[in-house]
Amino acid sequence: MPQKILVINGHPDPRPERFVHALAAAYAEGAEAGGHEVRRIAIGELDIPVLTRREDWENGPVPQPLSDAAASIAWADHLVIVYPLWLGDVPALLKAFLEQLGRPGVAIDKGARSLSPGLWKGKSARLVVTMGMPAFVYNWYFGAHSVKSLKRNILNFVGISPVRSSIVGMVEGSAENRAEWLETMRALGRRAQ
Repeated sequence: MPQKILVINGHPDPRPERFVHALAAAYAEGAEAGGHEVRRIAIGELDIPVLTRREDWENGPVPQPLSDAAASIAWADHLVIVYPLWLGDVPALLKAFLEQLGRPGVAIDKGARSLSPGLWKGKSARLVVTMGMPAFVYNWYFGAHSVKSLKRNILNFVGISPVRSSIVGMVEGSAENRAEWLETMRALGRRAQ
């Protein structure tokens, strides 16, 4: 069954040589080849203001440059967030994007007092994380903390489930490894997973 898929390229650097861009493009290409409808957001091309006050998060409007992104998330059945691991977490610009759109009235009920106030129920997601270290080190030694935090504290909180992940370690490694990952992304896109 065709899905509506939103691919969020979370790399703040818009230069095309970043492997995150190739992974996001491969997923989108695979999804389109599989008959799915695809929209794309490139974080590095957006003007994303940083939230600094609780009042702005609770009662302020979504900034104009992000209104299309909010509409695309509402439209989507499945989100794909591709990002590089920076200082053990998502890049700051991606975090600012998620904070802006994770606000009451957009992603969560205004005034909700429950543990699951999410307005994005019924959506699924895939996280694709690139890093210089081997993936098994990130999973075993570091406990995949960035992925767990993004999944539990943001995506599940706003109702998105299930959330699957792909960890791309040794991103600056061999050309063969990169080619395999691009084909994996295309296959995942075709299946909308």
